[in-house]
Amino acid sequence: MTHGMRSDTHTPHFGSGGDWRDTGVRYALLPLRIFLGVTFVYAGLDKLTDSAFMQDAGSGSIGDMMRAVRDSAAIPALVDLSLKNPVAFGYTIAFGELAVGIGTLLGLFARLAAVGGALISLSLWLTVSWASDPYYYGNDLAYLMAWIPLVLAGAPLLSMDAALRSRRRQRTGGYR
Repeated sequence: MTHGMRSDTHTPHFGSGGDWRDTGVRYALLPLRIFLGVTFVYAGLDKLTDSAFMQDAGSGSIGDMMRAVRDSAAIPALVDLSLKNPVAFGYTIAFGELAVGIGTLLGLFARLAAVGGALISLSLWLTVSWASDPYYYGNDLAYLMAWIPLVLAGAPLLSMDAALRSRRRQRTGGYR
Protein backbone atom coordinates (compact mmCIF):
# COMPACT_ATOMS: atom_id res chain seq x y z
CA MET A 1 0.00 0.00 0.00
CA THR A 2 1.34 3.44 -0.86
CA HIS A 3 0.81 6.50 1.28
CA GLY A 4 1.93 9.20 -1.11
CA MET A 5 5.32 9.57 0.58
CA ARG A 6 8.51 9.03 -1.31
CA SER A 7 10.96 6.69 0.35
CA ASP A 8 13.72 6.95 -2.22
CA THR A 9 16.75 9.07 -1.53
CA HIS A 10 18.64 11.53 -3.61
CA THR A 11 22.26 12.36 -3.84
CA PRO A 12 23.19 16.03 -3.48
CA HIS A 13 25.71 15.99 -6.33
CA PHE A 14 25.39 18.01 -9.51
CA GLY A 15 24.19 16.02 -12.51
CA SER A 16 23.14 12.96 -10.52
CA GLY A 17 20.00 12.36 -12.57
CA GLY A 18 16.62 11.76 -11.04
CA ASP A 19 13.31 13.35 -11.80
CA TRP A 20 12.17 16.96 -11.45
CA ARG A 21 11.38 16.52 -7.75
CA ASP A 22 14.94 15.38 -7.05
CA THR A 23 16.24 18.36 -8.99
CA GLY A 24 13.94 20.65 -7.02
CA VAL A 25 15.20 19.26 -3.73
CA ARG A 26 18.83 19.71 -4.77
CA TYR A 27 18.33 23.32 -5.86
CA ALA A 28 15.79 24.37 -3.21
CA LEU A 29 18.16 26.64 -1.28
CA LEU A 30 19.69 28.31 -4.32
CA PRO A 31 17.00 31.04 -4.69
CA LEU A 32 17.30 31.84 -0.97
CA ARG A 33 21.08 31.98 -1.26
CA ILE A 34 20.89 34.33 -4.25
CA PHE A 35 18.30 36.58 -2.60
CA LEU A 36 20.17 36.89 0.69
CA GLY A 37 23.54 37.29 -1.02
CA VAL A 38 22.36 40.03 -3.38
CA THR A 39 20.41 41.78 -0.60
CA PHE A 40 23.37 41.85 1.79
CA VAL A 41 25.82 43.00 -0.92
CA TYR A 42 23.37 45.75 -1.84
CA ALA A 43 22.85 46.73 1.82
CA GLY A 44 26.59 46.94 2.42
CA LEU A 45 27.25 48.96 -0.74
CA ASP A 46 24.28 51.22 -0.03
CA LYS A 47 25.70 52.09 3.39
CA LEU A 48 29.24 52.58 2.08
CA THR A 49 28.14 54.93 -0.70
CA ASP A 50 25.73 57.01 1.41
CA SER A 51 27.76 59.88 2.83
CA ALA A 52 24.89 60.95 5.10
CA PHE A 53 24.67 57.48 6.68
CA MET A 54 28.33 57.32 7.70
CA GLN A 55 28.09 60.31 10.03
CA ASP A 56 27.91 60.69 13.79
CA ALA A 57 24.93 63.04 13.53
CA GLY A 58 22.62 64.54 10.97
CA SER A 59 19.64 63.53 8.90
CA GLY A 60 19.93 59.89 7.83
CA SER A 61 23.07 59.24 9.89
CA ILE A 62 23.89 56.01 11.69
CA GLY A 63 24.41 58.02 14.90
CA ASP A 64 20.96 59.61 14.83
CA MET A 65 19.31 56.31 13.90
CA MET A 66 20.95 54.50 16.82
CA ARG A 67 20.04 57.29 19.25
CA ALA A 68 16.42 57.14 18.00
CA VAL A 69 16.09 53.38 18.68
CA ARG A 70 18.04 53.29 21.93
CA ASP A 71 15.08 53.43 24.32
CA SER A 72 12.96 50.94 22.36
CA ALA A 73 15.68 48.33 21.79
CA ALA A 74 15.45 44.92 23.45
CA ILE A 75 19.09 45.25 24.50
CA PRO A 76 19.95 48.94 24.90
CA ALA A 77 23.52 47.99 25.80
CA LEU A 78 24.07 46.95 22.17
CA VAL A 79 22.95 50.39 21.04
CA ASP A 80 25.15 52.04 23.67
CA LEU A 81 28.10 50.05 22.33
CA SER A 82 27.41 51.29 18.80
CA LEU A 83 27.09 54.87 20.04
CA LYS A 84 30.66 54.88 21.38
CA ASN A 85 31.76 55.27 17.76
CA PRO A 86 28.76 55.28 15.39
CA VAL A 87 30.83 55.77 12.25
CA ALA A 88 33.10 52.79 13.01
CA PHE A 89 29.99 50.76 13.84
CA GLY A 90 28.42 51.79 10.51
CA TYR A 91 31.52 50.70 8.59
CA THR A 92 31.66 47.43 10.55
CA ILE A 93 28.05 46.62 9.67
CA ALA A 94 28.52 47.66 6.02
CA PHE A 95 31.70 45.59 5.52
CA GLY A 96 30.13 42.71 7.43
CA GLU A 97 27.09 42.76 5.15
CA LEU A 98 29.34 42.92 2.11
CA ALA A 99 31.46 39.96 3.27
CA VAL A 100 28.38 37.91 4.17
CA GLY A 101 26.74 38.69 0.82
CA ILE A 102 29.80 37.83 -1.26
CA GLY A 103 30.47 34.65 0.72
CA THR A 104 26.84 33.60 0.29
CA LEU A 105 26.75 34.32 -3.45
CA LEU A 106 30.02 32.51 -4.10
CA GLY A 107 29.23 29.75 -1.65
CA LEU A 108 32.64 30.27 -0.07
CA PHE A 109 32.65 29.40 3.62
CA ALA A 110 28.88 29.42 3.13
CA ARG A 111 27.96 28.26 6.63
CA LEU A 112 30.24 30.85 8.20
CA ALA A 113 28.75 33.54 5.95
CA ALA A 114 25.25 32.41 6.94
CA VAL A 115 26.17 32.55 10.64
CA GLY A 116 27.46 36.09 10.04
CA GLY A 117 24.24 37.03 8.26
CA ALA A 118 22.17 35.54 11.07
CA LEU A 119 24.17 37.45 13.69
CA ILE A 120 23.79 40.74 11.80
CA SER A 121 20.05 40.12 11.43
CA LEU A 122 19.74 39.16 15.10
CA SER A 123 21.56 42.28 16.27
CA LEU A 124 19.43 44.50 14.04
CA TRP A 125 16.25 42.79 15.24
CA LEU A 126 17.20 43.26 18.90
CA THR A 127 17.98 46.92 18.34
CA VAL A 128 16.57 48.69 15.28
CA SER A 129 13.40 46.72 14.55
CA TRP A 130 12.55 45.42 18.02
CA ALA A 131 9.77 47.96 18.55
CA SER A 132 7.93 47.02 15.34
CA ASP A 133 4.33 46.35 16.23
CA PRO A 134 3.12 43.87 15.26
CA TYR A 135 6.44 42.05 15.28
CA TYR A 136 6.15 40.81 11.69
CA TYR A 137 6.52 44.36 10.38
CA GLY A 138 10.18 44.20 11.39
CA ASN A 139 11.98 42.50 8.51
CA ASP A 140 15.12 41.64 10.49
CA LEU A 141 13.38 38.72 12.20
CA ALA A 142 12.40 37.29 8.81
CA TYR A 143 15.99 37.64 7.60
CA LEU A 144 17.22 35.87 10.73
CA MET A 145 14.88 32.95 10.03
CA ALA A 146 15.92 32.92 6.35
CA TRP A 147 19.59 32.47 7.29
CA ILE A 148 18.94 29.35 9.41
CA PRO A 149 18.53 26.88 6.50
CA LEU A 150 21.81 28.12 5.04
CA VAL A 151 23.52 27.76 8.42
CA LEU A 152 22.31 24.15 8.55
CA ALA A 153 22.86 23.14 4.91
CA GLY A 154 25.61 25.42 3.65
CA ALA A 155 25.90 25.69 -0.12
CA PRO A 156 26.03 22.14 -1.48
CA LEU A 157 25.62 23.12 -5.15
CA LEU A 158 27.02 25.74 -7.49
CA SER A 159 29.45 26.97 -4.86
CA MET A 160 33.13 27.30 -4.14
CA ASP A 161 32.63 25.05 -1.11
CA ALA A 162 31.25 22.26 -3.35
CA ALA A 163 34.10 22.70 -5.84
CA LEU A 164 36.70 22.55 -3.07
CA ARG A 165 35.00 19.51 -1.54
CA SER A 166 34.97 17.75 -4.93
CA ARG A 167 38.63 18.57 -5.50
CA ARG A 168 39.52 17.23 -2.06
CA ARG A 169 37.65 13.98 -2.82
CA GLN A 170 39.54 13.57 -6.09
CA ARG A 171 42.89 13.99 -4.33
CA THR A 172 42.05 11.45 -1.65
CA GLY A 173 40.65 8.87 -4.05
CA GLY A 174 36.99 9.45 -3.24
CA TYR A 175 37.36 9.50 0.50
CA ARG A 176 36.55 12.57 2.49
